[in-house]
Amino acid sequence: MSGPPSPPRSTPLDGAVDVHAHYLTPSLREAMVAAGHDRPDGMPAIPDWSAPDALALMDATGVAVSMLSVSSPGVHLGDTARAVALARTVNDEGAALVAAHPDRFGLFASLPLPDVEAAVAEAAYAYDTLHADGIVLLTHYDGTYVGDPAFEPLMAELDRRRAVVLLHPTSPAGWRETCLGRPSPMLEFPFDTTRAVARLVLDRVLTNHPRIRFIVPHAGAALPVLADRIAAFAFLETETPVDVVDALRTLHYDVAGLALPRALPALLQLVGADRLLYGSDHPFTADWVVEGLASTLATHDFLPPDGKRALLSGNAARLFPRLSR
Repeated sequence: MSGPPSPPRSTPLDGAVDVHAHYLTPSLREAMVAAGHDRPDGMPAIPDWSAPDALALMDATGVAVSMLSVSSPGVHLGDTARAVALARTVNDEGAALVAAHPDRFGLFASLPLPDVEAAVAEAAYAYDTLHADGIVLLTHYDGTYVGDPAFEPLMAELDRRRAVVLLHPTSPAGWRETCLGRPSPMLEFPFDTTRAVARLVLDRVLTNHPRIRFIVPHAGAALPVLADRIAAFAFLETETPVDVVDALRTLHYDVAGLALPRALPALLQLVGADRLLYGSDHPFTADWVVEGLASTLATHDFLPPDGKRALLSGNAARLFPRLSR
């Protein structure tokens, strides 16, 4: 006689939506290696990734859906024409992953910036043909930050489409001289995110394009600490300064990386739980680290239960209506 059935395995993030998850196809890996990015941003290696492995980790941590994106250094690896082709390739491959697992994956499409005309065309293809869930933008492209007027035609198009845009850091100019001999994600990524968002705010890109829903990664990087400092300097620039803190409160923030015990409480001094989203940063964050951070997020008392549910899935459902369907 068999015993009672085993209880279902509990998972720390039951039903979460991961808005900061990366994918690495063989085509992308080959292009990165060929362009000399076999140690991207000073990391030891390009991590391994496959859909089955990603799904296994999602099941282990309780993630229902992962919104896939290409991480730094993106698709422009030194040649503009190749960037246009690579963007189309990885977007098609990402859409195929979503088609194979429509209830488990979503897609943030990549754009071949700094070629603005090609980027606008690829955004149209991503939305109209691939039905992408959003767009991923790096903090800068060859030193031109996303708030630069050169990118205005793209911002206008993304605003028209009410795009959800995942902002992702990349190594800034001269990073090898400032990274202390360590990988760029340790210090340079958070500061480059902060720099890019500051420009979006101070140059009124957020004001002029209020229908773009930006997601700022890594618990807001250094913004929770520097928000008041940026706001003070804004008063030196014009008779009608930007309300920096109010602008930052219109953004969304994922908690990828080491959000606890210090970064996330600092962010909660700036925004409420309704602006938070879950992120794993897999596979650039190893499986065992993702699992450990998920457990910490699930058990830490930084938010009441309803706020934590909003972070894990409720806020994402408002950004991506198809998840509710």
